[in-house]
Amino acid sequence: MEEKRAFGRLPGGETVHALTIGADALEVTLLSLGARFADMRFRTRDGWQRVILGFPDLAGFVAPNSRYFGAVVGRCANRIGGGRFSLDGRTYTLPLNERGRTHLHGGTIGFSGQVWRVAEHTPTVAAFALTSPDGDEGYPGTVEATCRYQVTGSAELSVVLSATIDRPSPVNLACHPFFDLDGNGDIRDHELEICAESRTPVDADKIPTGAIIPVSETEWDFRLARPIRSETHFDDNFVTGSAPVAEPRRVATLTGAKTRIRLDLLSTEPGLQFYDGSVLAVTEPGFEGRRYGPFSGLALEPQLFPDSPNHPEFTDAILRPGEHYRQHTIYRFSQTL
Repeated sequence: MEEKRAFGRLPGGETVHALTIGADALEVTLLSLGARFADMRFRTRDGWQRVILGFPDLAGFVAPNSRYFGAVVGRCANRIGGGRFSLDGRTYTLPLNERGRTHLHGGTIGFSGQVWRVAEHTPTVAAFALTSPDGDEGYPGTVEATCRYQVTGSAELSVVLSATIDRPSPVNLACHPFFDLDGNGDIRDHELEICAESRTPVDADKIPTGAIIPVSETEWDFRLARPIRSETHFDDNFVTGSAPVAEPRRVATLTGAKTRIRLDLLSTEPGLQFYDGSVLAVTEPGFEGRRYGPFSGLALEPQLFPDSPNHPEFTDAILRPGEHYRQHTIYRFSQTL
């Protein structure tokens, strides 16, 4: 399988391409806009099942309330409190693109809003590259970033995010697909397991306080698989490790209540942001004309911890010249009885 086609044009005239890769039981369509997931389908015993939220045309992926759907977000994923951080004696100011109070997912445009170069495309591989210049969204240094998708085995997708830089800067990338393994528009009965004994609590602006607290005997305890449905709305960073590791290990498992599709998520990252989609309110129609409202999909985003540049007690998110940023995440699909 190998398909590349024009998917649409941005207002400035730049063409966005769609690339399809796949194997026997997994088919993935990716866009050069944000190097993002556009569609993903898994072959079940009953036929093909779409497992992520998406849109039939470009308008859905550029709408304000859905522009992160499936995208690689950065240069710094998640939130930076007050849009400020200090590095090597200098303070940097970033756009406040979330309620005018926080810096979210790299800023006004970020990596998700840029068209990446297609670097490689085969029946099972799609790779993209992006140059983020010095001063982009207020960040120092020029970043050379790559994103490489590869379908391996019959139903496994490997994603490797890489970056180098010529001046020190925070770099923390994340993939942001929204999953719905049942396709019924409500993920609250999905069963979720997160391999985390602690989390980073946040303030009213969803900025970490700096503490790391146990999940035991709280609504945040997903160490044993259970339905997501809860009085608590989740948009939280779970601590799956103390630092990045060399090879991906399992950090979460998600299972559809109806289809019994199982997604094992493996990653090298020490943090996993779980967002239950409780405030989704998308204006553009999605696949089959569906409207994506609250709990239509959920996000599981391996990454470094939120606001890391302002928390020396967290894993260091500063990339320096001569270093190589690398994040490896695997999405492994199967179907249980």
